[in-house]
Amino acid sequence: MFKRLNIYYKEMYPLLSRFILGCIVFLEIYFIILLNYGITDFNIGYQEIIGAFTIFSFLMWLRIADDFKDYETDKVLFKDRPLPSGRVTKKDLKIALAFFSLITIFLNIFFMNNLPFFIFLYFYGYLMSKWFFQKAKIQPSLPLALVTHNPVQMIVNIYIISFTVIKYHLNPWTLTTVLAAFTLYFPALIWEVSRKIRAPKDENDYTTYSKLFGYKRATRFVLILTLVDIVTNIILVWNLNKVSVVLLILLVSWMTYKFISFIKNPNQYKIVDKVERYTYLQESLMLLTVVIFLLIGKVG
Repeated sequence: MFKRLNIYYKEMYPLLSRFILGCIVFLEIYFIILLNYGITDFNIGYQEIIGAFTIFSFLMWLRIADDFKDYETDKVLFKDRPLPSGRVTKKDLKIALAFFSLITIFLNIFFMNNLPFFIFLYFYGYLMSKWFFQKAKIQPSLPLALVTHNPVQMIVNIYIISFTVIKYHLNPWTLTTVLAAFTLYFPALIWEVSRKIRAPKDENDYTTYSKLFGYKRATRFVLILTLVDIVTNIILVWNLNKVSVVLLILLVSWMTYKFISFIKNPNQYKIVDKVERYTYLQESLMLLTVVIFLLIGKVG
């Protein structure tokens, strides 16, 4: 079993890199909120580690749940993946899922301060795994699946925000908390749509947004989302580092050029590749802004 699980995690959910991602997601929102509230006297301990582990574990749950949900489809369209190929079994994944979920539940019940938000996070994840009990309607509809499933990233953000404001006794209803809820939601939404945008010559039986709406219209939609997203980022770092504001503007200008170039000629590259590079740079810059502020204070 362990050998089979190693194959699965290596290909579908690399444990180390995904745990680092969980730490980045948690700490980015955590520090962005505190610094915008003017708090620089931090009390970091085991709860922050548990919070990051919760994000890591929950995203793993979603990954495995997706593999279960799409099993029949993957046997046709993605038959080389570990589960449909038989290199890992459903029983293996259920055991791994139970192990990580039980640890996560135990840690949140006994050590975290935001249990209702944790319950809501996992309840929403459960509904997603069951297609909100409307599989016949949601599964065939790509837009409906997006509307019902993608908000989970915002709920992840709210889990982090709730922990932070409760721990530091902050007002939860401010522009900062609202923007923080969106700051990692938009990149997830942008990536989800862009990965299903293809040049006409690359279309096959797989349903994509470009097939439903045309690649030009789908790409323009993602461009608009990207511009809205960068505005939330700029507002959050405005009082922290003006150099970061300039870099964010330059970065989104580059991405805008790539979107427009793709619309003119969709055969030169996959737009999702550019979106992934942009997202890594964007989130790295946001985290770097926090680190610089913590080390040397406000710049610009």
